[in-house]
Amino acid sequence: MTTFKKVNYLQILFILSVTVLISAFIIEYGFGFQPCNLCLIERIPYGLAIIILIINYFFKSNQIFHSVLLILVFSFSIIISIYHLGIEEGIIEESAVCATNNLDLLTKEDILKSLEVMRVSCKDVAFKIFGLSLTTYNIFISVLMFLLSTKVYLVKNDFKK
Repeated sequence: MTTFKKVNYLQILFILSVTVLISAFIIEYGFGFQPCNLCLIERIPYGLAIIILIINYFFKSNQIFHSVLLILVFSFSIIISIYHLGIEEGIIEESAVCATNNLDLLTKEDILKSLEVMRVSCKDVAFKIFGLSLTTYNIFISVLMFLLSTKVYLVKNDFKK
């Protein structure tokens, strides 16, 4: 059985992060499903992970720091995804995060313009795969990414080929 090196785990994290973001953009722009505010927030950890992994590739002296950052990023991802699932299931009330972006409207024209923009509620599930919302899949992926990030932190081998 082959054992993965730290670099292999980092490559998997990078590929999964890119795949998740590309999938989200395809669902939004290709299929036309408008994401809610929490769905947009759930993308942030994957973008941060890509940035951290690219920085880690060039600056290998801070490997422990970068792996701890990845663990924290995916901890946040798990928390926000569970919170979103709680809203979808009606366990948690929608918060200001799910509210409209235009809370400081002053003129009648601004109000009318904001009504033209379709807002998606965080509790409405617009897209499901095999009966599960994308938020549910995001929980699974975030837990996997958290575990991989933890493995990166725990693996003792170095990045040399």
